[in-house]
Amino acid sequence: MTDKSPSYWFPAKTYGFGWGLPIVWQGWVVFISALALLACGAVLFPPTQVPVAYVIYEVAVVALLLAVCWWKGEPPQWRWGKKK
Repeated sequence: MTDKSPSYWFPAKTYGFGWGLPIVWQGWVVFISALALLACGAVLFPPTQVPVAYVIYEVAVVALLLAVCWWKGEPPQWRWGKKK
């Protein structure tokens, strides 16, 4: 017996556009890693000393997280009501 349903790491949000918290361990690894990288950005590029590098680094980490969500997440849709 095999399950043919797609295995998503991130579910689509109930309302709006995007993804919710991870539903499998792989998603949690990606999510926690992104949080750790965001925190490291403040150490590697102190915002008061090199603000441009800090912003570029943080935007790159968020873009990478969004790319993984898009690749491994449930296809997002605009939702204005409850999930069906």
